[in-house]
Amino acid sequence: MAHRVSNKSLVVAALSTVVEWYDFTLYLYFATVLSRVFFGGGEASLATTLGGFAVAYLMRPVGAVVFGHIGDRRGRRPMLLLSMLVMSVAMLATALLPTHAQIGAAAGWLLFGLRCVMGFSVGGEYTGVIAYLLEGSRPERRGLIASLAAAASEVGALLAVAVAALTVSLMSEAELQSWGWRIPFFVGAALAGAVWFARSTMEESPDFERLRDAGTLELNPLAHAVSRQRAGLARAFAISALGSITYYVGITYVPAFLTSIGSMSEADSLWLSTVAAIAVILVTPLVGLLSDRFGRKPALVVLAMLSAALPITLFSLMAGASANNALLGAVLLALVAGGVSAVGAIATGEQFTEESRASGLGLGYTLATAIFGGLTPWVAQLLLDRTGWPEMPGLMIAVVAIAVLPVFVLMRETAPRRA
Repeated sequence: MAHRVSNKSLVVAALSTVVEWYDFTLYLYFATVLSRVFFGGGEASLATTLGGFAVAYLMRPVGAVVFGHIGDRRGRRPMLLLSMLVMSVAMLATALLPTHAQIGAAAGWLLFGLRCVMGFSVGGEYTGVIAYLLEGSRPERRGLIASLAAAASEVGALLAVAVAALTVSLMSEAELQSWGWRIPFFVGAALAGAVWFARSTMEESPDFERLRDAGTLELNPLAHAVSRQRAGLARAFAISALGSITYYVGITYVPAFLTSIGSMSEADSLWLSTVAAIAVILVTPLVGLLSDRFGRKPALVVLAMLSAALPITLFSLMAGASANNALLGAVLLALVAGGVSAVGAIATGEQFTEESRASGLGLGYTLATAIFGGLTPWVAQLLLDRTGWPEMPGLMIAVVAIAVLPVFVLMRETAPRRA
């Protein structure tokens, strides 16, 4: 059996993605509320809120480069501890911000600044966890173990949408804008602090320890990834592009979509997204297990084909007057997105060797996420406002799926051969 870290360390690493995704997706699920609290409401406030999210998301590649260098030079454990510390401080500061009613437009700028800090931090989070799980788990179970991190991130998203839904449902509009909006951010800060303490007990990655003990650590791991693993960077970018747009448009943008077209109230759309998040949590480990059994490549090809064929119809379905149709469309979109996240997690990490895995994975993954994750909810809302065509977000997903499908068809299989 290959040397690996303890089950305790694997569990801590996998489950700690709950906090990252809670903290980061809360902003999207809470976008309509934040648009009123920090940007004064009005017709353009939601687009402004989503635009701020998109621009701040561009900090993810910067964070990936910085934290990836730390991960490849100092260890995966210090990388994960520092990124969570930054996340904790930024989340707590967000909960304490003054509002637009108190200081005017400066409130929106302060929120934007803290979103940039979170974007920087999260650049080292998920990719660091995936690198750690890949290196610490048995080869024949890497897909399942890495998919647990993806599932845990969905638990974080579920928690975010549930807390947002409860906050909106249980408070009057006056209470919500005055102080109630702060509650979900205080919850996130407390969770992040708890995870930091849990991570302090983790062991170091055995692959990193082997390189360190042999004295073969790369002085410039990013340059190593760019010069020697370009094909891996391109494949990681393609995998992450599909995973990002299916997740951020197909799941987290859905509440804002349903609210903006008048199909549902804020509270109802958030509860619908809660059901969709549960569906993702259930499907993710199953797809991870299947990728261990049948390979990463077949799973990615099938999921790309589904992503090309289904989303336009499903967004049209959600735009109708029927709550049941909206639920069906949201759940099916979420299942596809969850499948891509499950197999994409391990497939991206397997594109790189351990010398520059954190840097290469971080750069390839986060560049695509910044473009196809951070920008796409804002672009989807902008196109929806201008065209009035509710199928537009689905078309965006389909175009990306068709573009990356040839990459998946031509890529080599990275799953270890089964005996």
